[in-house]
Amino acid sequence: MKPNSWRYSVTRYQWLVLFVAWLGWVFDSMDSTIYALVLQPALHNLLRSPGGGPVTAEVIGWYGGIIFSIFLIGWAIGGVLFGMFADRFGRAKTLVFTILIYALFTGLAALSQTWWQLALFRFITALGIGGEWAAGAALVAEVWPEDKRTKAAGLLQSAWAGGFFMAAFLNLLLRDYGWRPMFVVGIAPAVVVIFIFLWVKEPERWVKARAAEQQTRLRPRKLAELFAPGMARSTLVGSGLAFVAVFGLWGATNWTPTLVRALPDLHGLSASELTSHVSYAIMLLNVGALVGYLSFGPLADRLGRRWVFGLMCAGSLVMLPATFLTPRTYVHVLLLLPLLGFFNNGIFTGFPIYLPELYPTRIRATGAGFCFNVGRVLAAVGPFVTGYLVTVFGSFGLAASAVALIYLVGLLILPFAPETKGQPLPP
Repeated sequence: MKPNSWRYSVTRYQWLVLFVAWLGWVFDSMDSTIYALVLQPALHNLLRSPGGGPVTAEVIGWYGGIIFSIFLIGWAIGGVLFGMFADRFGRAKTLVFTILIYALFTGLAALSQTWWQLALFRFITALGIGGEWAAGAALVAEVWPEDKRTKAAGLLQSAWAGGFFMAAFLNLLLRDYGWRPMFVVGIAPAVVVIFIFLWVKEPERWVKARAAEQQTRLRPRKLAELFAPGMARSTLVGSGLAFVAVFGLWGATNWTPTLVRALPDLHGLSASELTSHVSYAIMLLNVGALVGYLSFGPLADRLGRRWVFGLMCAGSLVMLPATFLTPRTYVHVLLLLPLLGFFNNGIFTGFPIYLPELYPTRIRATGAGFCFNVGRVLAAVGPFVTGYLVTVFGSFGLAASAVALIYLVGLLILPFAPETKGQPLPP
């Protein structure tokens, strides 16, 4: 390998750690996408009374928004609790535990007989997904070389595009079998646990920090420390940016399958044909997302973290209404979705880069997990708000376009964000 390649000096073990974390995030993403893909047929089935007529879009929007919101609350709680768990007991151990949680309860969601049972299974699933993010982000940041962390984070975040593609492919493969088999295949991530057990050890940074804590009998993982002098600004900024990104994604972009199903030129298609069109749309959305994920790191190294967060917020502010409000045909939606994915999804690479840079090792997973996930408690109202706006406007397009205004909040937060470009991880 040439010395001028950015991959030069990266060890096999560092690649291995990145691969295992990447694989865990792929299944995270697949699991998160499954519900968006099967939302309409699942709720049609679960909400229909015996002998009743078809369930309206307004009813699906209402209950679908509630379940989306419950899922985000679980994700937030899991991210905070398991972030603390990862700082105390280790990143690898937390990965094992959280992956098992979300794999098992994704499979159990296939047994749902009512909408509230589906909501309960999604809540517990989300606990594991949120915790797995915090542990994986800290693990990769602490194992990879300082000067290559942004590129590693971009590759790690690309797992979300991989998970979206996997979910869309499975949706195509299982389109004639109903919505329940989609949840059954969500058990597959349990296989990743075997690789973690066999290959991954705790980062040396964490081992040393943990030993120092035990010697001095420090208890640094209290959440109050995240708001101590010198930390509060980082915590508020990190939480605010994550809130904006999550609100925009779950309040608008994740309604893409529902938008596609409502397009006038697709009326009259069979359920199987409509499912295929939805899957192709999701794939194109994530072509753009993949480019966005891989672009954030190099851009952040060149321009700085704040400028790239600003670019993604501004692009999302424009592309959400452009995608959800203006198109009238399926082809127009397909042309716009990659651009939306670049901005609206690409912003998420910033969090495994930026959040670990804000905190010392002893509270890194706690801080990153708190910031990335506590915003979900507030962002959990996003799908609920969208569902409500659908009942007001009678259109998913108008509702999603209104939600896009949240990116103005992100642009207002950025002047207060610490710039960490070129700085090493805090010890």
